[in-house]
Amino acid sequence: MARPLRIEFPGAWYHVMNRGANHQPTFLDHGDYINFLSVMEDSLRMWALECHAYCLMSNHYHLLVHTPRGNLSRAMRHLDGIYTQRFNKFHQRDGPLMRGRYKAILIDAESYLLQVARYIHLNPVEAALVEKPEQYPWSSFRFYLQPQRSAPGLLRKELLERFGPADHAVQRLCLFTQAGIDEEAEKSLENRNS
Repeated sequence: MARPLRIEFPGAWYHVMNRGANHQPTFLDHGDYINFLSVMEDSLRMWALECHAYCLMSNHYHLLVHTPRGNLSRAMRHLDGIYTQRFNKFHQRDGPLMRGRYKAILIDAESYLLQVARYIHLNPVEAALVEKPEQYPWSSFRFYLQPQRSAPGLLRKELLERFGPADHAVQRLCLFTQAGIDEEAEKSLENRNS
């Protein structure tokens, strides 16, 4: 059976994710998370992609990316491939780390951008790892709450602008995220992510 074609074009927005093969952990220690973020930053820079939200869980990751040049496949092949090579070398193992190709869901920025960002940032809360999204160290959410803090590879302007004037945008983003995902949006997102 042939793989489904990837839909790529300049200006597209995607919810990107990948899981460990057989649900195995893809991050075993602090260094793995740091390494992934470093490779992610390199991939974004090399292929001029924009990351607007991310969350790294123990056995999978989520990214919200915009592709000004329509070249998601090349960047993701680099990210998953280089990270796997480094992970295997460091942990003295071999073979595939990820379950296969990443999953990329094309999203309509006007309808779903904020819902997807909220879904990504609430992942650790839904998994009962933390009570509040800002408590999770491997998510971009905490960088939204502290705009003065450097966030490698993360662009915050796009999401924050959707919450009005800069002096209130962070607070509104926080309230929006903490309100949780409404039932209709959750069903839609779960169906797309399964």
